[in-house]
Amino acid sequence: MTQPPEDLNRSDSGDEHKAGDADQPKFSRELQDLVQRFDNRPVCLADILQATQGRGYNLLLVLISLPFLSPIPLPGFSVPFGVAVAIIGARMALGQKPWLPERLLHRQLPARFLGKVLGAASRIVRFLEWFLRPRLNFLHEQWIYRRLAGALIALAGLCLLLPLPVPFSNALPAWTILLLAAAALERDGLCFLAGTIMFVVTAGFFTLIALGGAQV
Repeated sequence: MTQPPEDLNRSDSGDEHKAGDADQPKFSRELQDLVQRFDNRPVCLADILQATQGRGYNLLLVLISLPFLSPIPLPGFSVPFGVAVAIIGARMALGQKPWLPERLLHRQLPARFLGKVLGAASRIVRFLEWFLRPRLNFLHEQWIYRRLAGALIALAGLCLLLPLPVPFSNALPAWTILLLAAAALERDGLCFLAGTIMFVVTAGFFTLIALGGAQV
């Protein structure tokens, strides 16, 4: 039975880190476990959060970002996923526990969606597995950096939900979300800096689109 949203929303806090984080498995292992558990049937975001209690929302952000890493825009998912990312990031930026409305929590993904996503992004996941490690811990121990990460994730989510038929309009914000969420999962300050740089690139890209549209 799916856990109600009120309980699911206890899984992560924007300003708290659990003492057992260092003992958690790598996120690629967690993603594989999700595929094995849910890939043969439709799955909703609430199911994923229930299966990943403790790291659920950051892991969910990683999972949401993976389908959009291709330069080609992905229709049908960018708006609901972008809204979900923006809500989660905004609450992180405010130092509040991540939360999603019930309608988004129970939005179903098609059967084998997780397997297809992870299969298509397997090289990226393997690279991150090799790259990520705990370092520059002050970037995670200071609340201001965690709030900043939440704000950047929220803004990237807003960029993601824009239905623009422009190459890289999904990929750049998705990379921002992926790097910042993965940095939080593995307490990697260098990955946090990479995500921040990617956000600057994303902001510049969308600024150019806006300026180009204004001149037309």
